Amino acid sequence: MTTDLSWLLPLPVVLPLFGAGLALALWRHGRAQGVISVIALSLSLAASVTMLVAADSGPLVTELGSWAAPVGINLVADRVSTLMLTVSFAVTLAVLVYSLAQGVEDGDAETPVAIFHPTYLVLTAGVADAFLTGDLFNLFVGFEVLLAASYVLITLGGTGERIRAGTIYVVVSLLSSLLFLTAIGVVYAATGTLNLAQLALRIPELDPGLRMVLQVMLLLAFAIKAAIFPLSAWLPDSYPTAPAPVTAVFAGLLTKVGVYAIIRTQTLLFPGGLLDGWLMGLALATMLVGILGAVAQNDIKRLVSFTLVSHIGFMLFGISLSSEAGLGAAIFYVTHHITVQTALFLVVGLVERRGGSTSLNDLGGLAKVAPVLAVLFFIPAMNLAGVPPFSGFLGKVGLIEAGVADGRPLALVLVAGGVVTSLLTLYALVKAWNKAFWQPVPENLPPVHLPRRMVGSTAVLVSFGVIIAVFAGPLYGYTERAAALLRDRGQYVLAVLPDGQRGEGESADVTEDASDGVGEPGADVVEAADTGAIDTLATDAGATDTLATDAEATDTLATDAEAVAP
Repeated sequence: MTTDLSWLLPLPVVLPLFGAGLALALWRHGRAQGVISVIALSLSLAASVTMLVAADSGPLVTELGSWAAPVGINLVADRVSTLMLTVSFAVTLAVLVYSLAQGVEDGDAETPVAIFHPTYLVLTAGVADAFLTGDLFNLFVGFEVLLAASYVLITLGGTGERIRAGTIYVVVSLLSSLLFLTAIGVVYAATGTLNLAQLALRIPELDPGLRMVLQVMLLLAFAIKAAIFPLSAWLPDSYPTAPAPVTAVFAGLLTKVGVYAIIRTQTLLFPGGLLDGWLMGLALATMLVGILGAVAQNDIKRLVSFTLVSHIGFMLFGISLSSEAGLGAAIFYVTHHITVQTALFLVVGLVERRGGSTSLNDLGGLAKVAPVLAVLFFIPAMNLAGVPPFSGFLGKVGLIEAGVADGRPLALVLVAGGVVTSLLTLYALVKAWNKAFWQPVPENLPPVHLPRRMVGSTAVLVSFGVIIAVFAGPLYGYTERAAALLRDRGQYVLAVLPDGQRGEGESADVTEDASDGVGEPGADVVEAADTGAIDTLATDAGATDTLATDAEATDTLATDAEAVAP
């Protein structure tokens, strides 16, 4: 008997929002706010893990308010979205514990509890909504929710430097939101829907020129959010000024939401790889420009921020190949990078706390005075650089194999660029390692004690990266199945629109009234077209199954022939 778990889908959005409201009501009670935040994120993580397991058998769909898709908004949990959701909640929970310890130690000067907890929970709700939504406009809403919360978090403390950096961040974010909203308007005018499953049926029927315009508009909006070169200059100036927990969660999650949006739209709405060449060029430029910026830095926070930009290029590398191998490697690399980059920023926060500075010229001797901190820096640094046997190495090997298998000249150039970027990443991080931990101890090194809970939560997050490497086999298998589902659009569409027209919500009988003369003009024609499109998807899936069956039959005949031969 199969249990319907679709009721779990709203929980990762609803629980943090409910917790945010409760935390705001208890703004005078910092300890109670912390407990509420931990409980909300823990329950959301449990729901995400449950959906991660369930989605391996097929997408889960729930229709909000029982309004049948495409009229209503639906939430869809497939392998990609549940994996991103699970990793995100695990990371946000670890960062929350770090921030609680920092607040206790500093008297909440860096992260004022009354503001921090409600805003942090709203941010996580926006991230969850962006990962789960099956509607393009609701994706915009998810972006705006998380961005509105990030505007507050990035300026916590109200220093002049943070206000300046926050202003740049807000302006760039508003520009990307304006582009996204404009693209949504054009998409709706062209197709009459914003439901992703229905868009997958209608966009291929559009004029190729219009389809190209829609694809470019959405890519521009998401490229700004993902910090893809040349739209990435805002990131190294904005992230380093925020408190360590805020910088860590921004680095781990916010750019990955943009990457996820690119993966979802490119595979579901614009299959065929029409812009693969351009994406390959952007991936190469992002990798090289980002890492060259890191090599030139003498501030450890800015150095790590530039490596963040650079490694977005690796994710775009996999996406641009438009192959199952490339997508699988890209999804694995996103999973790895969320944990490793977040951990690295938390470690840098501890380095700043213990050394009293983020300038590599002013740091030194930390390996002697804080050996645990040295280990905590070394592991994610080597992981990010792609040193075996860490998960970064495995992800990059997967990308390189996919690039070589692709065989196109630009793909091979990307492979070479990836190798060069990895070597330069290793150089930049070893430079930081040598200066911060091994050069002579400065005379003015402050006698600061690192709180155990801050170190402990950082160690847990560092260990996540190691765990990914230990269980890389099952995880990589999961990401390959996720990539296969992305390329087989029919499964997603059939899960949301079982008959190619309407979902299964209670409103279906209300919306299917065209036959009574009260429907939209031409609705029957549109529905017939959608039905034809979904029949084509189903036929393609059936053809694939038939080919697989024929291949098995051929293997059987070959085996029989060998048995008969003398």
